[in-house]
Amino acid sequence: MYRLIFFLLLGLPAMAQVKLPAIISDNMVLQQQSTVTLWGWAKPGEAVKVEANWSKGAQSTKADAAGKWAVRMKTGKAGGPYTLRFNDVEIKNVLLGEVWLASGQSNMEFVVVRQNNNYTGVLNYEQEIAGANYPNIRMIDVGNKVANEPQEDFSGKWKVCSPQTVDTFSAVAYYFAKEILRETGYPVGIINSTWGGTPAESWTKQEVLENDKDFKVIMDRFRQQLTEYPEAIAKHKLVMEKWRADTSSKKGAAPREPMGPNNSKGPYKLYNGMIAPIVNYTLKGVIWYQGESNSDRAYQYRRLFPAMIDSWRKDWKNENLPFYFVQISPHRGQSPEIRDAQFYTHRTVKHTGMVVTTDNGDSLDIHPRNKKLVGERLSRWALKYEYGKKVVVSGPLYAASKIEGNKIRISFDHADGLQAKDGPLQEFMIAGNDQQFVPAMAKIEGNTILVWHDGVQQPAAVRFAWRNFPHPNLFNKEGLPASPFKTDNWKQTTEGKN
Repeated sequence: MYRLIFFLLLGLPAMAQVKLPAIISDNMVLQQQSTVTLWGWAKPGEAVKVEANWSKGAQSTKADAAGKWAVRMKTGKAGGPYTLRFNDVEIKNVLLGEVWLASGQSNMEFVVVRQNNNYTGVLNYEQEIAGANYPNIRMIDVGNKVANEPQEDFSGKWKVCSPQTVDTFSAVAYYFAKEILRETGYPVGIINSTWGGTPAESWTKQEVLENDKDFKVIMDRFRQQLTEYPEAIAKHKLVMEKWRADTSSKKGAAPREPMGPNNSKGPYKLYNGMIAPIVNYTLKGVIWYQGESNSDRAYQYRRLFPAMIDSWRKDWKNENLPFYFVQISPHRGQSPEIRDAQFYTHRTVKHTGMVVTTDNGDSLDIHPRNKKLVGERLSRWALKYEYGKKVVVSGPLYAASKIEGNKIRISFDHADGLQAKDGPLQEFMIAGNDQQFVPAMAKIEGNTILVWHDGVQQPAAVRFAWRNFPHPNLFNKEGLPASPFKTDNWKQTTEGKN
């Protein structure tokens, strides 16, 4: 009898030992009330059965000739923990909630606390760590990877927010998630895909850069750099050897390594390594903090940033994918043109929101430590437009101007209760057709501002906070600052080569 059963079992098809991507793992968060894609690998032709204990039944499929498989599964309302089974592989402690991608460069990468020679982190990080008991906030870091071709997977694992883990969380994303959790009660999963010092073209798909004439200069420059790289890196090594051997007290900073094929600043490299592996994963939206590395090419950023957003939306097959981003804070090395390019993106690309941070700058530090302010302001856009909360999303945003005799009247969106903090309005400038801007007088009249200068009798344009490190004091009654702006389209001469 036992021999018969044994031989019968031998005749049954074996269940596939499936392999799952890093993002489908213990402690994961899946987007609630949607249809999500679950995928992985197995032997070609092997059957894969997927079961979730939030729903009845199962999804079945077979791996294709390349060993890839995928299923689409409906999720229910926020909650958990749940389990997922993929044949004999079990994924535990799964939550259904809200999934957001946090991406960009170092200000989004900036963690709650980092230990180098001394502790550096967010303001009041000790108290923040002590109180970070939020098991319904989860974060997964996409490991830094430069790649020539789009990747299918990455290294990383989901972390449950606690005083023992929060120190390595993206600080901006952590504060954002706290507000979403607090206001909605929904679990929040953050996919943190960031790398400091990287330009927007690194995060943009190669086809987008190759097929747009406006980005030809980026690709041409990169190809030239690759051609010159062998000679350039050889020279760099010699320079570095001399630098290391120099023991003088006047030893300068090490020179930057020339652009090569494995440089994180290279076009499309981080898209391939750090975005492509997650495009199957259903998102609620994106939060983004980047632009510093494109500030010397700000006019180009007016096209590049929207093109990147559009490309990501196509990847996620969601033309309305919310995309909320942070305007670069005042800093001695950050031109007003980059903030204007970001404002332009908000005005011209639907379903975007921009966080103004002119009250959070540091002239010497490109990484302001008050990440709580940034994360909470990002959450305002999501809370209003994704979760229906009655919140004010922004400070005053320039909408229109009108010449009235020797004055110009400026109107704004989000202008309820305009106010000047700590004295008269500052940072307004005005010019005639000679394009010579001079400091201007400004006063609030209802929800508009009247700007003038006695020496400019025929005004043509106004600019506000148009400096690398301005000190504007225009806010709305919610206490949110006004974005820098200009009413003119005169060509700027402060921008470097594109």
